[in-house]
Amino acid sequence: MNFLKSTFFILLCLTSIHGFCQYTDVINSNRPGASRSAFSVGTNVAQIEIGPYFVKEKRTPAAAYEVSGFGIDFAARYGFLLEELEFNVEGTYQNDSKTFTSNISTDSKRANFKFLAFGLKYLVYDPNKNAEEEKPDLYSWKANRKFKWNSLIPAVSAYLGGNFDTESNPYTAPGIEGFSPKIMIATQNNFNGGWVFVMNLIMDRIGTNQSDFSYILTLTRSLSPEWVIFGETQGIQSDFYADNLFRFGGAYLMKKDFQLDTAITFNTKDTPSVFNISFGASYRLDFHKDKDKSDDINNGDSVEEEARRQKNKEGRKRRLKDDLKTTDPVEKGKKREIDFDDD
Repeated sequence: MNFLKSTFFILLCLTSIHGFCQYTDVINSNRPGASRSAFSVGTNVAQIEIGPYFVKEKRTPAAAYEVSGFGIDFAARYGFLLEELEFNVEGTYQNDSKTFTSNISTDSKRANFKFLAFGLKYLVYDPNKNAEEEKPDLYSWKANRKFKWNSLIPAVSAYLGGNFDTESNPYTAPGIEGFSPKIMIATQNNFNGGWVFVMNLIMDRIGTNQSDFSYILTLTRSLSPEWVIFGETQGIQSDFYADNLFRFGGAYLMKKDFQLDTAITFNTKDTPSVFNISFGASYRLDFHKDKDKSDDINNGDSVEEEARRQKNKEGRKRRLKDDLKTTDPVEKGKKREIDFDDD
């Protein structure tokens, strides 16, 4: 998921900050939901997100069958070159038994990747990037949690990648094999009070017999700097498969680089009915380094020019100090005539 997704963001990261950057002091995991946050992990940060799950499916109309088994969701994320840029590999591997219950009962063992994708995600727009950090009201708890209209403007990222499907995969439509494109738009709103809303719009396996469109909506709430809960809905539409899934769960931040989570997934139909229970963990290898201020080009000026400005600033302070010590008005006037280069 999301967020949670950014959730563990001091503003959920745990969600109480408004001046977002890509890198955060605590892990920013997409688990345990299925959505992807708009923000990356930050440059020189490698992150692993993994979660085994148990699955139970049952179809009751004609061609009835039952599926029982287990699987594992995984993702590897790495931020490089730019704070806004992230490379990731993610997928789901499942091993189950599919039993047809109509007429003669037959069993079918299945094992393969339900999906395996890789791609790049880039933060296109961050509404807080150039905004001044809002100071908290030290005297009003209510003022710090009131709704702010500018929070309706989301951060937006774009994803471009591809799927890789093996031949005769039992979890895909017939004829699906090899690489196929995948694109996504991810938005993220961070509200006061520890609320984060993430939306994903996804086109998957574009140009194949299983060209899917799906959306994911995730709402996360931080209860404390360690605990987060979430609710999520996911809609999937294609000629091969259609569903509307719901997820609920939470996560616990054990250490700043380590998170545990759990969730349940279900739907409301019987073609088939779905019920999953997952447990997961996210771990971060943090090699991020803040940019050295000495490397900044101060508004287009060199480091030497910045040093000159600092020297002139100190000179002005000394002049003011001497002026305050002088009681003779004539002498004060002479001191004011001293010319200091103000930049």
